Amino acid sequence: QVRLVESGGGLVQPGGSLRLSCAASRGTFSSYALGWFRQAPGKEREYVAAISWNGESTYYADSVKGRFTISRDNAKNTVYLMMNMLKPEDTAVYYCAAGAGSFLPDHTDYYDYWGQGTQVTVSS
Repeated sequence: QVRLVESGGGLVQPGGSLRLSCAASRGTFSSYALGWFRQAPGKEREYVAAISWNGESTYYADSVKGRFTISRDNAKNTVYLMMNMLKPEDTAVYYCAAGAGSFLPDHTDYYDYWGQGTQVTVSS
């Protein structure tokens, strides 16, 4: 069992930046691939970014490529999502997730554990 807790959300103006963190407890953090997803009101949860267990491979949705960066620190059991050049359409609840096995970065079914989410609002 892995418990995931997100933090770092908040209100930011368009063009601004935020860094989300997701801390894990229990389980062997370094053996899991990790992903970030988001869900806006009235919309389905969508994939944002993912990172392999050792951090060597990263993946991004086209909508965030070049603006967001995913990273992990296995010594701190934490995964990060650095979000730059934020847009109003980035407004959503952001979730981190952990999964094991053959990596399918953008498949929600791949991930076994999910955090409770953190709200990101981009507005002037």
